[in-house]
Amino acid sequence: MIDPRLEEYIENHTTPELEHLYELRRRTFLHTPYPRMLSGHVQGQFLGMISRMIRPERILEIGTFTGYSAICLAGGLVPGGKLHTIEADLSYAEIAREYFRKANLEDCIVLHDGDALEIIPQLNETFDLVFIDAAKEHYSDYYHTVIEKVKPGGFILADNALWDGRVMEGASAKDPETRGIIRFNKEIQKDVRVENVLVSIRDGIMIICKPQLNSPQ
Repeated sequence: MIDPRLEEYIENHTTPELEHLYELRRRTFLHTPYPRMLSGHVQGQFLGMISRMIRPERILEIGTFTGYSAICLAGGLVPGGKLHTIEADLSYAEIAREYFRKANLEDCIVLHDGDALEIIPQLNETFDLVFIDAAKEHYSDYYHTVIEKVKPGGFILADNALWDGRVMEGASAKDPETRGIIRFNKEIQKDVRVENVLVSIRDGIMIICKPQLNSPQ
């Protein structure tokens, strides 16, 4: 969605990837059918910085893919913290587990295989940070399922909130993914329980804050 030259400039002025992240990105592009689902270098650095700012004890990721974003997010966990991540595709989960080991993060990342809408209600946890990056038509369902498990003062990040600009189609959108993102963005904007900002990093990230109890909005 931006000039490729500007995108290259951004890449060149962002801290380089760690070796295992670079290797994982290459493997994903070489051996998976939809490599663009990977967060990638710049967004990965952004997610890692957000996590380090928050210093979460518990993170939930909805949509692991090959594990790149989970590795970045896990870098901000406090000692003893855990990241729970959910992936429905077992072939992607297998790659993710391999790279969690390479990153020495297997003790702090718990990977759940299956449907997030079935798994989330079974998690007896509350979360400081949630990252949503799974089936776009279900974004609103993920949000409504997880919002009560987010601690006051916690954050939800939702990827692909601009969906290659197709969110501008509005009511004329034909595909379920575009309609799902549009519905989600509208619901967040109207939800008086939260504060939000939509930022144009990569394909758009909706940042949602669940304010502390009794804090002014």
